[in-house]
Amino acid sequence: MSKESSSSETVSADLDHLVQESWTNRIALTDSGVRSGIIGAGHGAEYRTRSGSEHHLDGGIRVTLFDANGRPATIITAQKAVIHDNQDIEAMGKVVMTSAEKTVITTEYVKTSAKKKMIHSDRFVTITRPGETIRGEGFESDQALKKYRIFRGSGEAFIKQ
Repeated sequence: MSKESSSSETVSADLDHLVQESWTNRIALTDSGVRSGIIGAGHGAEYRTRSGSEHHLDGGIRVTLFDANGRPATIITAQKAVIHDNQDIEAMGKVVMTSAEKTVITTEYVKTSAKKKMIHSDRFVTITRPGETIRGEGFESDQALKKYRIFRGSGEAFIKQ
């Protein structure tokens, strides 16, 4: 999978070549030897790029991110995902993120930053918590979905009288 320019030169900015392909994948993410996440996918393909490698996953993606104590903090499901060398993850297609505290965020695209331990998207999102629903274009959050900021938002809240 490589792009071609109008002058028929092959541009290898994206994917150079397929290195390996596998089915029923389970990938462990670690940070200094400590488990930070687990990714499951029906199908995966590793591509060599100019800057390293990328793992392209599809066939039902499930990412479990763990907190500092090793407990599951957030589960992300999507149709497809890309894992970069630095363990940043891009998930796309019917993305649903659910926190241990029952916050649910839905969108079509999300990117997690392994280094910053943040999740963000520039797409339309819906954030649902017990008693409130917030919608907007774009958001960022910690990986536990406890502290989040929504951009260009609107929403609904039920106030007890």
